[in-house]
Amino acid sequence: MGAPLFAVTRDPLRLEDLIQAIGAQADGGGTTAGAVTTFLGLVRSENLGRQVVRLEYESYEPLAIKVFERIAGEVREHWSTPRLALHHRLGSLRVGEASVAIAAAAPHRAESFAACRYAIERVKQIAPIWKHEYFDDGHTWIEGALADPDDRGAREDAYKRACA
Repeated sequence: MGAPLFAVTRDPLRLEDLIQAIGAQADGGGTTAGAVTTFLGLVRSENLGRQVVRLEYESYEPLAIKVFERIAGEVREHWSTPRLALHHRLGSLRVGEASVAIAAAAPHRAESFAACRYAIERVKQIAPIWKHEYFDDGHTWIEGALADPDDRGAREDAYKRACA
């Protein structure tokens, strides 16, 4: 059995799993994707002017999956053809490890790029995932999703960023 379209997991993320999940070769109608765009968010070594040691992600997993499904629905509202897969990692991650992976398949590259960018913008806005960042000299919780999923302005902002 292949990877799910949407997942929160403690396992390392693999873009190949997401590409397989979206069925980049053909959709249900036999249409072959002309473009697949992927995004891999990595734990960076510096943030807020401080050396990062590790991150710890927490989530209310059932709600996160529902939010990922909602984001995919929003993508289909803006771009009628893209297929989307989105996985987010939980637990303790070291610098350089992947925390979020997204794949979008569409007939044309513009839709594929825009769908992928829109998805990460919306994850940052509305996904119930919280980040605890550890530095060499302390730690802090990074403010997570603050937008109401129904906030039209937040959706429009994500769309503008995706199409910039």
